[in-house]
Amino acid sequence: MSLGQMLEETCAAFPERVALIYEERRITYEELNRAVNALGTKLKEAGFEKGDKLAIMLPNCPEFVIAYFAAQKIGAVAVTINVLSTPYELHHLLSNSDAKGLITTASLAGKFEEIKKELPLCRFLLIHDEQTVSSPFQKAIKEGNPSLTMPQFHDDDPAVMIYTSGLTGKPLGAVLTQRNLRIQADLLKVVCGTTEEDRGLAVIPFFHSFGAVVNMLCALRVGASIVIMDHFSVEGILSTIESEKITYIAAVPRLFLGMILHENERKYDLSSLKLCISGGAAMPPEYFARFEEKFGIKIMEGYGLTEASPVCTFTRPYMKHKPGSIGTVVPGVEAKIVDDNDHDLPPGEIGELLIRGYNVMKGYYKDEAATAQVMRNGWLHTGDLARMDEEGYLYITGRKKRMIIVSGFNVYPKEVEMVLCMHPAVKEALAVGKEDLLRGEVVKARVVKKEGMEVSERDLIRHCRKYLSSYKVPREIEFVESLCHGGPVEP
Repeated sequence: MSLGQMLEETCAAFPERVALIYEERRITYEELNRAVNALGTKLKEAGFEKGDKLAIMLPNCPEFVIAYFAAQKIGAVAVTINVLSTPYELHHLLSNSDAKGLITTASLAGKFEEIKKELPLCRFLLIHDEQTVSSPFQKAIKEGNPSLTMPQFHDDDPAVMIYTSGLTGKPLGAVLTQRNLRIQADLLKVVCGTTEEDRGLAVIPFFHSFGAVVNMLCALRVGASIVIMDHFSVEGILSTIESEKITYIAAVPRLFLGMILHENERKYDLSSLKLCISGGAAMPPEYFARFEEKFGIKIMEGYGLTEASPVCTFTRPYMKHKPGSIGTVVPGVEAKIVDDNDHDLPPGEIGELLIRGYNVMKGYYKDEAATAQVMRNGWLHTGDLARMDEEGYLYITGRKKRMIIVSGFNVYPKEVEMVLCMHPAVKEALAVGKEDLLRGEVVKARVVKKEGMEVSERDLIRHCRKYLSSYKVPREIEFVESLCHGGPVEP
């Protein structure tokens, strides 16, 4: 079954049930399916065929879901792009992915306009504008034929491409297949027993692999309702839980930490909330007990990475909880711990975490060397250090690869360093992660200036903002005489 067929099956089973809730809008499954088909028809008329790449740069909104599944129904590959991307980053993403078109908002379209002359393949632009009811996106849905015939699909057909920061400094496109994502869509049903009666709160971005699977695909698979939020505050989240009777939240630790630190939660009725899932980054172990004490709910923690579609492990509601553990592997997935020579290590020993299963990506788009580097002997090498106990519970202990995780987003230091070194006053740069309670980590940089050149911290931060998404921009820059490259770097 393909993702498009999955949606059709759910829409046929629950046509009148509300699928998407966004501000004052309520969209039923029948209405969702019609909109998806109409847009799919328009995309076919524009020349899109099976295998073509369609970039989607949208915030959390119903239009993201519609565009995503319109691509799936015609067999196109959805290239989901972070809305924070700068024109410099967007140029690489659209060029490297061979995207034939882009769907984005009126406010973000200017980024594309800056670079479109350098992208001869990307000639299609469809704009969604929330400020009008007659934007090109809305017209396409209104005018498109709601009858759509899907092509034949195979399990190994590419469905989605998500870019993840690469060790070389340039993001790599992880190609996820129909099978990868279709089976991941069953996870909440299989692991947590979610049904069509549930209502999930979608606050982490759909363009993020975790947000797309847990907050979108898993809900649509069972016919549940998705309450979509783009901009939010802790107060707004608590109010939405009460007003929309939210039953589960899947989010990054920052959201749950905000709820713990909030002082007025008692004025809200949160009795509908039954399940909280934390992922994207590690949550400080001591806060799990504080959350349960305050809200009466255990936080389930999982582990994953974009290359694994993304979920690999999870702490089940019905299983024993072990502080600091990311749980055990989900059905259909295997894990093992190995040394530097890929030899298996016994329980309790720390080594690199390897993953094998249905969830592992097809590979990095147009980069066989990078694919071979992480996929060896049938196993995905995660680059994370971990240990496994006698009962199969996994514990992340560190990182073998240089990487910083900011609010669930991966930042490879090499990319930040390359941008810093593009400044004429910078001789060398070193980016490291600095601990931050709410974000997990933030980026800090050490910089060696060229002899005789002057540049301020403010100048370099402004320079980085031109080329890097905001979460990649250093929060702090320290000027030093020389850099240490020989061992671990302390922030």
